[in-house]
Amino acid sequence: MKKYLLLLACISAASFAKAQLPNDSLEYRIRPDSVKTGELYLSVHNFNFLRNYEFFNNIQDGYTLYGAQLEPQLVYYAHPRLSLSAGIHLRKDFGGKGIYKTYPLFSIKYQSGSTALINGALEGNTQHRFIEPLFDVERKITNPVEYGTQVVINKPSLFLDAYVNWNNMIYKPSGEQEQIFAGGSSDITIKQTSRFKFSVPLQLIIFHQGGQIDTLDKPLKTFFNAAAGFKLKYNTSGFISSVNTENYLVGFNDHSSTKEQAYTNGSGLFLNAGVQSKLGALVVSYWKGNKFISSAGMPLYESVSNKIEHEGYTEKERQLIFFRYAFQKELVPHFFLDFRVEPVIDLKSPESDSFQFYHSFFLVYKQEFRLIKKK
Repeated sequence: MKKYLLLLACISAASFAKAQLPNDSLEYRIRPDSVKTGELYLSVHNFNFLRNYEFFNNIQDGYTLYGAQLEPQLVYYAHPRLSLSAGIHLRKDFGGKGIYKTYPLFSIKYQSGSTALINGALEGNTQHRFIEPLFDVERKITNPVEYGTQVVINKPSLFLDAYVNWNNMIYKPSGEQEQIFAGGSSDITIKQTSRFKFSVPLQLIIFHQGGQIDTLDKPLKTFFNAAAGFKLKYNTSGFISSVNTENYLVGFNDHSSTKEQAYTNGSGLFLNAGVQSKLGALVVSYWKGNKFISSAGMPLYESVSNKIEHEGYTEKERQLIFFRYAFQKELVPHFFLDFRVEPVIDLKSPESDSFQFYHSFFLVYKQEFRLIKKK
């Protein structure tokens, strides 16, 4: 049965034939603007989410995230190259009592040409543009706000996002350890024409947990995750607008002083091919992991389980095939629909447990309203 499913899916992909699913609709960046200098705006970012995992494996739990996030912010455009913003992030889980979590939002942003310097609340999560084995899309729901310092360069020939996210601050004395994420995501264009683009993506995430003022007798943890590869995109005309592929070598290394993980280093091969059409994006992805662990990636890719009641369970080798479909559309100005269906076949599991499935439904509204006009 598994062979027939694979054959059917491959035939469908070939006949309908963007690699990783696009996250454009999920991005929202507030930047200095010379046209708005001296004016005060109200920024509204509303993110409604449904993400459901029908998982019955030993690596990742099956569960549902269902709710809405709201980020109202006051934005003052102090200079053509400088903006300041303050607001609040609210998360409401449907079926839960009250507001689940709130985060204050403060940031200052300096823009010079194609380079932005950001301090405070970062342009984080999906906006870093990491691949899924390194950074789970779900973190936009579960870890929606990142604080720290960030530099973003966005040119036609280069995208670079380098950042430090101070995930958990501690004070003397503390019963917790501090947590820091740092790294960068880049996409370097090697060759580009009106129809063809070839680029090289390089990605790195460093996770550190420790500190010198906590009261815990626990060793420091330092994990490295990295990815490097190449991307090809060919623009067409008609029903199919583009065909592309993204392919990566992925790595993990434990640089902790005391090694406590099941594996100290690991690797992965992540291959993607697909199309963008008028009916959405269709992608086929293949993952082959060996002793791979990630500090922020989707757990399904890992060799160590994070599932309830399966602590300590490991699968040295992971081999998965994903068939992804996404439909994204701006329904009215500033209001976006994003629907995704992502079946998975686990090639290393028994046939009765090999098929997994998850899907997402997002509604996003993002807009600014002028409150005070410059004189």
